[in-house]
Amino acid sequence: MAWNANDIPDLAGRVAVVTGGNRGLGLVTCRHLAAHGALVVIGARNMTKGEAARGLIRAETPEAQVEVRPLDLASLAAVESFAAEVAAAHPRIHMLFDNAGLMAVPEGTTADGFETQFGTNFLGHFALTMRLLPALAAAGATGKGPGARVVCTTSIARFSVRKFVIDDLQLRGHYDPWMAYGISKRAMLEFAFELDRRLGGRGIHGFAADPGYSRTELQTTAAASMDGFQHRLWARLLFVAQPPEMGALPQLRAATDPGARGGALYAPKWLAFGHPVIRRVVGSIANPAEHAALWDLAERETGLSLAASLP
Repeated sequence: MAWNANDIPDLAGRVAVVTGGNRGLGLVTCRHLAAHGALVVIGARNMTKGEAARGLIRAETPEAQVEVRPLDLASLAAVESFAAEVAAAHPRIHMLFDNAGLMAVPEGTTADGFETQFGTNFLGHFALTMRLLPALAAAGATGKGPGARVVCTTSIARFSVRKFVIDDLQLRGHYDPWMAYGISKRAMLEFAFELDRRLGGRGIHGFAADPGYSRTELQTTAAASMDGFQHRLWARLLFVAQPPEMGALPQLRAATDPGARGGALYAPKWLAFGHPVIRRVVGSIANPAEHAALWDLAERETGLSLAASLP
């Protein structure tokens, strides 16, 4: 039978951290996690929206355990503060959803000088994961349940990347907003696979999750920014897009299914639509050497190494 939210097991006693948990796929994910007993920490850039999400979840599940903490993935200092605060409150973290993201924004830079989408969508999540590794390792070392899981949200936009050149992932001097988005989302998939390869033996497993073509605030904002034919086409596509409740299922399955396989991509059965299944990854995106090179680049850019984060 097709996997759905009713298949989520009892999550009592487990802690989940969800970036961008105040809207879209993240909010749907938080609602289901809380309804099944997990303590959910929402990382939100906008605390007003974060508190509104918390109120919605508590209205649906009065006994829900939900925290909202400020998180700006476009700042390594802000990521460090968030991680320190969360780890101090929760020495064991069982699920980390690297979910938040920007889509096709104009060229710009983060607080640390990275291209905005690559810096926020990928490097910010890389830094957050590295900062939370001790808490994830503590959960993975308990020997109970499936260990700790890091779920990285990718996108079908990864297919749009014509060249994935490790030394040119920030497209300096030849920026294209959609190419930059695709690069950041391909990087998230490769990050998940490399994390599982490096840390699976220590009880921390990496998963990639593709929501398919889902109707979320991220998509509608992108459509509103377009003109002419592109706007009309995107608006029509949104009309047939699957709801966020379906789009969140791949990451929920990756994080909660007792039989989920680390180092795998969970995606809709029909590529852009349908219930979540493991999807085969082929071509250069499946190249372990490229995954390792991307990891090394992220360590250099963020100044965070695996050896220092998890001796």
